[in-house]
Amino acid sequence: MRVVSVVGARPNFVKLAALEPLLSKRTEHVIIHTGQHYDYELSKIFFDGFSIPEPDYFLNVGSGSHGYQLGEGIKRIEKTLQKESPDLVMVYGDTNSTLAGALAAAKAGFKIAHVEAGLRSFEQFMPEEINRRLTDQVSTLLFAPTENAVENLKKEGVLGKIHLVGDVHVDVLKKWIGIADKSGILENLDLSPKEYLLVTIHRAENTDNEKRLAEIAKALTKIQINVVFPIHPRTEKALKKTGLNKLLANKDNIKITRPLGYRDFIKLLKESWKVLTDSGGVQREAFLLGVPAIIPRRRTEWVELVKAGWLKLVEVSHEKILEAIREFNPQGPRPPLLGDGKASNRIVEIITKES
Repeated sequence: MRVVSVVGARPNFVKLAALEPLLSKRTEHVIIHTGQHYDYELSKIFFDGFSIPEPDYFLNVGSGSHGYQLGEGIKRIEKTLQKESPDLVMVYGDTNSTLAGALAAAKAGFKIAHVEAGLRSFEQFMPEEINRRLTDQVSTLLFAPTENAVENLKKEGVLGKIHLVGDVHVDVLKKWIGIADKSGILENLDLSPKEYLLVTIHRAENTDNEKRLAEIAKALTKIQINVVFPIHPRTEKALKKTGLNKLLANKDNIKITRPLGYRDFIKLLKESWKVLTDSGGVQREAFLLGVPAIIPRRRTEWVELVKAGWLKLVEVSHEKILEAIREFNPQGPRPPLLGDGKASNRIVEIITKES
């Protein structure tokens, strides 16, 4: 059985890391990297860090508008799929590469499996929301991480088969947390556990809106403890364009780093006091590690984690962000909302039986 995985950005790589070892054992597994994240820090360090084999194809789509990335992705993926003629095309999450892979496969007549199907923020024009909704509509197998995701898919009347499998991020974290504990990132950055705020901001709703980005930056300048900010290229570009990078550079307690590999990032997250993030993946990882997460967004696709009390959505004003950082202190147990760490095994079993 030949399976092609289409990836192109950090969130895809993390999910691929959960499935690649199993797919390589049970199938002829081919990896297509679209090159959506062409930057070394956002690509190769994840392949190296997870010991994922080098991609069989690197399509070099690169940066550009959403329309450009989608159009170039579809064109280049379609050509590669026609060459490989797979039994199944795997797509992951909600990036432009996810949708490009799904549409290219659907138009070429190949079966599609969507890992992380059914998540919804109900923000109609959010790029990730558009990607996951359209991907689910053309997928043959839909692997949902939560019961809420299953219900979303049923309400939308998708034509593919829905399977509740759990979240593959749990699988990855369980496998790599011991290795992450050996990271020397805290020593390298001169940090003490639970005495710094971790920040990740990269979504277009924040980076492409100068007012929202300015409010987030202003909040960071008013925090008294250390702030660690691994910076996404999109965010770095937006900060420079608006001049906000100079505002952050004037604060000695704000440590801006290049993007980090999974091991170093998970160690930073685990030992942080709290995290300010707009990332869906980091929201889950924070929940699994018991780190309070403040989310500068109107809505999140991880509604279960908000209801559980470990994520807090916050209006993007510096006062509201600072208030949430000071006062949000969840306590108590964290229910197993994301599964038992066996999602990858379930997915591969289903693929080999039903494809």
